[in-house]
Order: sequence, then structure tokens, then C-alpha cells
Amino acid sequence: MVEPVIGIPVSTVKLHKPYFTPQQVQDLCEKTRGKLSISQEEKVRQHACTFIEAVGAKIGFPRKTIATAQSLYHRFHLFFPRKDFSSHDVCLAALYVSTKMHDTLKKPKDILTASYAVRFPEKALKSKTLVREVDVDPQALESDRQRLLAIERLILETICFNFTSKMPFPFVIKLGRYFNVSKLLTKFAWRLAVDAYRTHVPLMYPPHTVALGCLYLAALLMSFEQPPPPMSQTFQQEAMTPLQLISLLTRGGEWEDQFNIDADHLEQIAHEVIDLFAQIAQNPASGAPSASTSPSTPSSPPRHLPHASQSHSQHQHAIYHPTTSLPFKSDQLMRLKIAMRDREAERPPRPPLKTLRPGYPMTGLAPNPYHSQNLGYGQGNEHSGEGPSGDPALNEGLGRNEGTVRFLFGAD
Repeated sequence: MVEPVIGIPVSTVKLHKPYFTPQQVQDLCEKTRGKLSISQEEKVRQHACTFIEAVGAKIGFPRKTIATAQSLYHRFHLFFPRKDFSSHDVCLAALYVSTKMHDTLKKPKDILTASYAVRFPEKALKSKTLVREVDVDPQALESDRQRLLAIERLILETICFNFTSKMPFPFVIKLGRYFNVSKLLTKFAWRLAVDAYRTHVPLMYPPHTVALGCLYLAALLMSFEQPPPPMSQTFQQEAMTPLQLISLLTRGGEWEDQFNIDADHLEQIAHEVIDLFAQIAQNPASGAPSASTSPSTPSSPPRHLPHASQSHSQHQHAIYHPTTSLPFKSDQLMRLKIAMRDREAERPPRPPLKTLRPGYPMTGLAPNPYHSQNLGYGQGNEHSGEGPSGDPALNEGLGRNEGTVRFLFGAD
């Protein structure tokens, strides 16, 4: 009988938890940031999100595929240091995993070819092919493909091979109808939900909470230091105004128990997205968010286009730099954050949420099975995957071939 090697676990159990607490996200980022400062890390993250956006738009992926890829990128670097991996390789691997999660499959070669045209636009313009593909050495292409597949395995381990993914975009529409807000506000909230995937918000809150947080932020941005729009031109008759929605969501109420959402979480989501806008307003080169652009979903361009039309399409899809500037100034965003902090300080303490109701027949929203105060967030190991304070351990057993690892997800 062969004795097991001392010090190497025979088997390890990894239990997938879909969400992290804000403190856990902060702690994990500090461990994987390396020598980068917080501002430098934010710039790298925004450039990566812009790159994913550009490649996804060039191929014609739907919004759900692009957004999930950005979320996978954020999750990957909570466990793996940035200095150990190329940002482009991680972005493309995340995009490849996202195509499997949403059944928008593309071969790694197709994703890599599209990425070359985004990374090297001057070479793409010199290409003589209709699709403006960059001529790449087959050996270099195979080397990039192998790296993509190696990182794909690590990304799958960070999600415990759980291919379930729910997006906030349908909830934005449903909640907008439930609260009877205008189509203009709902459309703006949809854009903000797109921008939320440039932050860690989708890793900390379930999609219906993100959706309502974006509706709340849209109401704030449309009313703070803004003249009231003409009712006849902007809002439908009898629709809830932004100020009315802010008042309702700020003070809480029955909607918290009905949707299992804490009003304080809406404030936190709003602060995260406002911080993103402030950072981009100060450094426009990092890539403008979708709040300043059309909320349309990228679509696949026709296969056969004249050279002039194809060149114009490539200019729009290959480089994700909207022609319109961000409509919010950094000083205005800071004043909004100060006003929000003052309102939070004046708010009296509220009782905790009541027991979750069995369903939401009015909006079709499903109950949130992960809402629990004593739930271990993130990816943890029931034996050795969590730190002494209950926080998930960094890179515990991920990417290793030692022993047997069982990945579990679903109800405990």
C-alpha cells in the first residue's frame, strides 16, 4: 500500500460562493496588487475593461457576454497577482469563458484574431482583406492560444466551474416598470448597469440589487444640480419623477422586504459607480464609460461590406472611445458624494430586513438564495480555504495539480 506524501492534501473541497463583502474585495486586492498603487491598479483595470469592450464589439458579442467577461476579469485578479499574467491574456481568456457561459461560442483563434486588430490598428488598416485581419505568424498565434487556454482553466477554478450567470439588465426594465419611472430614466439606468461591470459591484451584490442601485443613481444624476426637464417632453404622464424615486429608495420601506434589498446597499453601489466616473473625468484616456454613449448592444457586422463602409465600421467597433465626452464634471460628482454622505449621516437607524417572502409575482423577480448575514462570501474551502477571520484565503489550491480538488456550487 502506497503511503500518501506528508504535507500534500489527498483531497480538497472548494465551495463556490458568488459574492464577496466589500472588505473582502479590499483585502484581496491589496494582496494581489503587488507594487502598484491603488490609482495605478484602477487604470490597469479600466484599460482591461476597455479592451474587452473593444474586442467584444468587434466580434459582435451581446452585452451579456461582454459584461460577464469583465466580471470574470475582476474575479480572477482577486486570487491571482497582476504581475504574474499579461492583462491581454487574462482579458481574452475571460471573454472566451464568457462565450461558453452565454452560448455565444467563438474559437480561441477567432477571439485572438479580433484582438490583434484592436491592439494593432495600424497593421489592420494596412491589411488587404475585407475583414481587416492582422497577418500573424502561426507559431505566435498558437503560443497565444496555449496561454489563453491555460488561463481559462484558472478562471474556471475561480468560479468552481459554475456556468450560471444572471445579469442586472432585465431587472432594470422590470424594476423600472414596477416603480413606474420614465423610459428616459430606465434607459439611463441601463447604461449605468453597463458601467457597473467596470467596477467590483457585480462581485458584491446580486443582479437585482445592482439594477435597483443603478435606477437610484440614475435618479440622482438626473436631478442633482440639474434643471427640471419639461414634463411633457421627458416623462410620461403619472410617471414617478427622479426626486420621488430618490425619496422612496432613501427612506426604505416595504420594497426592501419584498425584493430582499437593503437601502444602504443602493448607496454603496451609487458611490462605487460615481467613483468610477470621477476617476475617468480626471483621466479621460482610461476610456469613457457607457453613460455618455448609446445603450445599444453591439451587433455583428455584415460579412461582405465595401471597403469604405467596412473601414467606418472598424473605426466604430475596434476602438472603444466614444466621441462624446463624459457629461459629468469631477467637482460636480464630488459635491454629489458629499450630499449623499450628509444625507446618510442624518438618516435614523432602521430595523433589519424581515423574512423573505416566497416570491415576487408583480415583477417576476426570483428570491435571492444567497442573502444571509452569516454566509461565507467568495470562494472558500470548508477546511483550509478561509482565513482566521472567515475571509477567503488567497489562491488556496487554485491552479495546482496536488491532490484531488472537488468544486461544489449551489445550496450548502
